[in-house]
Amino acid sequence: MTAQPQPEYLTGDVAAINAFIDRFDVFLLDCDGVIWSGDHVFEGVVETLELLRSRGKRTVFVTNNSTKSRSDYVKKFAAMGIPSDVEDIFGSAYSSAIYISRILKLPPHQNKVFVIGEAGIESELKSENVPFIGGTDPSFRRDMTPEDWAGIADGSLLDPEVGCVLTGLDFHINYLKLSHAYQYLRRGAKFLATNVDSTFPTHNSFFPGAGSIGMPLVNSTGQKPVSLGKPSQAMMDAIEGKFHLDRERTCMIGDRLDTDIQFGIQGKLGGTLAVLTGVSHREDWEAKNAAAVPKFYVDKLSDLLKAA
Repeated sequence: MTAQPQPEYLTGDVAAINAFIDRFDVFLLDCDGVIWSGDHVFEGVVETLELLRSRGKRTVFVTNNSTKSRSDYVKKFAAMGIPSDVEDIFGSAYSSAIYISRILKLPPHQNKVFVIGEAGIESELKSENVPFIGGTDPSFRRDMTPEDWAGIADGSLLDPEVGCVLTGLDFHINYLKLSHAYQYLRRGAKFLATNVDSTFPTHNSFFPGAGSIGMPLVNSTGQKPVSLGKPSQAMMDAIEGKFHLDRERTCMIGDRLDTDIQFGIQGKLGGTLAVLTGVSHREDWEAKNAAAVPKFYVDKLSDLLKAA
């Protein structure tokens, strides 16, 4: 079995970094583990983004975190001193809303979405005029009652207009939400996920991700959701359509092999750059069963500042 080519290490190599930057017109950047961890922006990131933009590069933030809308991210970027616009951001919540409204095209009598997730999903669904229930509705953030068991089982508490279940990261996941979602799926609703990440990095640690939230439904129904986040190529196609990018002149920058790097490889981008400030580390792509191998890697994003 032929070993996979190992990535080029750029940190500290000024000539290689300059050649790398010159090679691309567009950089797609993950956020968690690349730009920041939680509410802590990594040192030198602001200056690195300024450098790329000063050299005429387009920077697009592509995140699987569905808890925030694009508008929320603009505010977060601003608070961290990073100038950005809604058009610079492509999140899995937005990707899901686009897919439901423009591609899935649910029938008018079953066009509602049952949401397991936070306000970011709701905001993006509203932006696409997609009706939904669940989500942050307080009536779904409680314990099951005897009436719930009976009404969910016989369908009297289910909304007949629900034609799709969309799961994302939900900080208030409970049995009531899962029971509703399970019954909708049993009755033929489409099963979608903003992403299927098992974990996400924050506050210098890891926590259960959106994929872990939706796993009870996978186990109970035997179905797998259509994922609208990285590494889904539905998301890549949507990004290409929106930004009219040349894939060969585009590079994906991320911290996670099975989402970010896989996203770039499957999308046939010109390059992928791994950073070691998040989930994956060098030994992960050196392993025989590596999820993916990046084309380049640096210790941290700000190592690109050596090109200045």
